[in-house]
Amino acid sequence: MAARLFQRSKNAMQSGKAREGDWVLEFESHSRRRPDPLMGWSGGADTQAQVTLTFATLEEAKGYASRHDIEHHLIPPAPRKLRIQSYADNFK
Repeated sequence: MAARLFQRSKNAMQSGKAREGDWVLEFESHSRRRPDPLMGWSGGADTQAQVTLTFATLEEAKGYASRHDIEHHLIPPAPRKLRIQSYADNFK
C-alpha cells in the first residue's frame, strides 16, 4: 500500500483559508482506470484510491503511516506567491 502526503492548498474558488494548512494522506491507485461500457465514465476496481485522511500536522500524518505500515512519500508544499497591487491598478 503506497500513499502520498501533501499539504492542502487554498481553494481558488473562494477567498477563505479554512482547511488550508491541513495535511492529507491519500492512497495511490494500483489498478488502471478504464471507461465504463454503459456510461463511458472512467472508473476502476480500486476502492482504496477513494480514501483520504486529514491530519492537523505533518508529524501526525507520518505517525499514522508508520503505525499502519503504509509506505508514503512527501510532496512538499508549494511556496505562496503574493501579488500586491493597489485598487487603482485594476483600471490601467
